[in-house]
Amino acid sequence: MRLLLLLIFFPFIQINAQALISKADFQYLKELTNAVIDSSRILANQRISSDFGPNQTGGTLIRPGARTSYPAFWIRDYAMSIGTNMISLEEQKHMLLLTATTQNDETKKTKYSSVIPKGAIADHIRIDDAKPIYFPGTYSAENQGETRWGFQPPLDDMFYFIQMAYEYVKQSKDVSILDQSIRGISLFQRLMLAFNAVPINPTNQLVQVEESNRGVDFGFRDAIHITGDLCFTSLLRYQALLQLAELYQMRGNSLEYHRMKLSARNLKQQIVRVFQDSRGMLKASTGKSAQADVWSTVWAVYLGVLVGEDAKKASRTLSQAYSKNGLAYRGAVRHVLKSDDFSENSAWEGSLVKKDTYQNGAFWSTATGWVAYTLSLTQMSLAKQLIGEFILDLKEGDFRKGKDFGAPWECFTSTSQQNPVYMTSVSVPYQVLQKMNSK
Repeated sequence: MRLLLLLIFFPFIQINAQALISKADFQYLKELTNAVIDSSRILANQRISSDFGPNQTGGTLIRPGARTSYPAFWIRDYAMSIGTNMISLEEQKHMLLLTATTQNDETKKTKYSSVIPKGAIADHIRIDDAKPIYFPGTYSAENQGETRWGFQPPLDDMFYFIQMAYEYVKQSKDVSILDQSIRGISLFQRLMLAFNAVPINPTNQLVQVEESNRGVDFGFRDAIHITGDLCFTSLLRYQALLQLAELYQMRGNSLEYHRMKLSARNLKQQIVRVFQDSRGMLKASTGKSAQADVWSTVWAVYLGVLVGEDAKKASRTLSQAYSKNGLAYRGAVRHVLKSDDFSENSAWEGSLVKKDTYQNGAFWSTATGWVAYTLSLTQMSLAKQLIGEFILDLKEGDFRKGKDFGAPWECFTSTSQQNPVYMTSVSVPYQVLQKMNSK
């Protein structure tokens, strides 16, 4: 069974991480990741900001980064970091049940006329009163829902909620928690409510929004306007189908297990058919901001959605872009290749921020591991070079050197950087290298 699960979730991982990173550098990354996660913890009753009260949720929370940035619990950043095996089961259980408790149980309208669907999961949760904030851009439960962030909450958190439950059950072996009642609804039923809260295109089962019901496709680009069939969120849906299938199997429901597996297989085919361009890259969407999407492409390769020659074609395209300085800087990567920028004024067609800032052309290391893995399929030397640049940048700016140092940063350019001690900037690449290293 363990081998089968590895083949389901990581069918393409056959490369030894030691070819990409030395044992010493891997150990350094492991220790730094552990230090960042530890610094990102908010203990019960701990106060981390003068603007908020102490953590009153009854247990430890893990925020996206340390110091004074992001004084709340964000679902996606935490979910993307669980696989490090650096978060205790007690901590996982608390954050899972807190997220379930704050799930929206009936459709609501905000004062801005945006909608919070039944089953929606919070974008982030306040630490002082555990109020769910479903939309980006605010810490106010009363003032949330400005439509510049979408007409419904980000779509990825529903799938990351499923990942939280899946990881906890897989690590703890506690299948019974799925039957735990939360405000009269079992945890497993809440997972299905979340899954079904995300709008899909009925013709191909891809996640889909139009301008009238737009929701952020992925929180790491919540300042970007993307419409149509959505690639990254559809990849999350594919992963969620596989995770739900396994949870059904654990519960002894073979019929639903096979149904979910079939749905995942069909969705995988649709993702490639709808989004792949002639260079092997996956487009972010079929509507607004339909640029070739680096993050969707490399994650699809890592997930095993793009395989064989499709994966190698994407690898060759990214290798060429990397060699021409159109992909990466200091070991971090863009969302869009410089050659694929929508215009001279913006990397994406729709953006709330200026070009070459934040999610509109800055460089992020959250996706560095996925990119390195993809490069390694055809250009091992370039993959090793990217990881080397990533580690060098971390060592030079390591936050443990003192208050004047902040690496890992959330993102940066040649002239600016923002949000120091950012968790997924190391936790996600670490997990990629960790899994490769286990082969």
